[in-house]
Amino acid sequence: MLKVLFMCIGNSCRSPMAEGLARKYGSDVLIAASAGLMPIGRVDPFSVKAMQDRNIDISTAYPKGLDEIDLSSFHLLVNMSGQKLPKMALPIEEWKVPDPITRGEDEFRKTADLLEQMVMRLILQIRLKQHPALTHVRANG
Repeated sequence: MLKVLFMCIGNSCRSPMAEGLARKYGSDVLIAASAGLMPIGRVDPFSVKAMQDRNIDISTAYPKGLDEIDLSSFHLLVNMSGQKLPKMALPIEEWKVPDPITRGEDEFRKTADLLEQMVMRLILQIRLKQHPALTHVRANG
């Protein structure tokens, strides 16, 4: 199983949605978690609504910082923050996903649509054993 950490800025919009999608559609090939560079107080209600529209419940999710995550336990970090991250021991995949915060419910739906496509592509690559992070799994257990 590939352990994937989805990360954005506040762990309030994009990363909890990606985590929810990955858990629902890819639980046979990956273990998903999420965190933020600067976590805020709660997961945005529009994120929860956008996922409820897909029958995915993220209502119990709460924002976490990287200091609350054991990075060494992950095989891949998906960075949606738009920030350049320092070199890490695990592979980093950059996803360009616009931040919907403060932009209204329609933008959250669009973000969820985009994330669903990206997460499904990631899951398919893992299922087909074509994702580069799988070499990290074999090398590091």
